[in-house]
Amino acid sequence: MNTNKSIRLMLVDDHPAFRKGMAALLESETGLKVVAEAGNGPDAISLFRRHQPDVVLMDLRLPGMGGVEVTIAIRKEFPAARIIVLTTFDADEDIYRAIQSGAQSYLLKDTPDDELAATIRAVHAGQARLPPKLAARLAARQQRPELSSREMEVLQLLVKGRSNKEIGSALFICEDTVKSHFRTLFVKLGVQDRTEAAINAIRHGIVHLD
Repeated sequence: MNTNKSIRLMLVDDHPAFRKGMAALLESETGLKVVAEAGNGPDAISLFRRHQPDVVLMDLRLPGMGGVEVTIAIRKEFPAARIIVLTTFDADEDIYRAIQSGAQSYLLKDTPDDELAATIRAVHAGQARLPPKLAARLAARQQRPELSSREMEVLQLLVKGRSNKEIGSALFICEDTVKSHFRTLFVKLGVQDRTEAAINAIRHGIVHLD
């Protein structure tokens, strides 16, 4: 094995200025080389196929196809792909979804340069790495019951301010069924009412206000 070989990186972020700055930062580190940059999901998948980088730095919020979906798509085609989520979002649901999708690490964009470089090298070496604060949030999320796809739909419409009647119309179900879903949701989320459910969903990143 050639220990002098650079770790080849791909950056996936929809902000060109951030990519440019991050590429310059990474290439100032010994043994790191940016070989590809993408601003959206489809481009990221195409560029991964072409370059097959050693490690991908993946933002969560991308136009159209989100970072979790891109990670799933890349790992489905390339199971050995090594992906680090690099984002500004630290909600426990975001961390959980990213790790569930196959990412080996999750970092915030304000991570110190030396820690970022160390994490890249660790993930390249086959290690999973999560900062203690984010690991604690992941552990808390893992204690919460999973929501069904229908419960997620109800919650998303609630956060948009829809009434029970409007939710029922949108999902083609009766109001009593909507109320039944809310009763289950309240138990799973540990809340007492619709307002608490909406606040909880946003705070934990279960639903995003786009």
